[in-house]
Amino acid sequence: MKSCLPPDPNPLKPQHALPAGACDAHCHVFGPASLFPYADDRSYTPPDAPVERLMQLHDHLGLERGVIVQASCHGTNNTAMLDAIERGQGRYRGVAIVDSTITDEQLADLHAKGVRGVRFNFVAHLGGAPDLEVFDQVLRRIEALKWHVVLHLDAQDILEYSERINKIRVPFIIDHMGRVRAEAGLEQQPFRQLLELMRNPLAWVKVCGSERVSAGRRPFADAAPFARTLIEAAPERVLWGTDWPHPNISKDMPNDGELVDLLYQFCDDAGLRQKLLVDNPAALYDFPQLAAMRAVA
Repeated sequence: MKSCLPPDPNPLKPQHALPAGACDAHCHVFGPASLFPYADDRSYTPPDAPVERLMQLHDHLGLERGVIVQASCHGTNNTAMLDAIERGQGRYRGVAIVDSTITDEQLADLHAKGVRGVRFNFVAHLGGAPDLEVFDQVLRRIEALKWHVVLHLDAQDILEYSERINKIRVPFIIDHMGRVRAEAGLEQQPFRQLLELMRNPLAWVKVCGSERVSAGRRPFADAAPFARTLIEAAPERVLWGTDWPHPNISKDMPNDGELVDLLYQFCDDAGLRQKLLVDNPAALYDFPQLAAMRAVA
């Protein structure tokens, strides 16, 4: 079983100040394993990355909100993510991993605790495509909750599953710019298909995971043209996140402060950054008002 490297322990202070209410729309918590054990059938074992460290990072970077995405190493046991949401006191929302055994009552309970979507992995090194009957069943059931689905795909999956994706009736988010490969250029077929997909009013995309797209080393500037193109294509349906603590990175661990500064290469327009970092995640995740959050803090 693969072990993951820890995140960079010394994130730089970003050169740019983020707008009020800025959201890290893709981050994780892992463990601690002594409280929240990892799934027996996991494909990797991360170092513990508890919510305390996530909150410290967000405070350091100037991020007031976050979306904690359940990762496959915890399987369908969402308790670490739910604990983090509770401890954030309005600062965090969540995206769960569920299976066909979940009841409507359990879905309603997840909603009450701050979950607003489900995630399905199609990525080969994480086990490949899910049971598509379960996928369809879960999507039918979350429709009444007005949730969305997050799709973690390899680049070629955008082509392979395009017909099924276009039949989805809830908002759907493509993780990590579809994990396209920067060395293949903007004209590569998976990226052109992703841009075509963004014509669908239910389609969202996260312009994060630059280290997964890049052919080079930090600060991964060769990912910027892909992010800029996606932001221009659907400015009201794009999100950004750190992907902390960066599981399964082997070539060059990102520095999260550098990732914030790279974001300004993605988007040099203040109005678009407001949408990307504040307005879009607030609309999708119905965060509490900032004033109420600050009063609790």
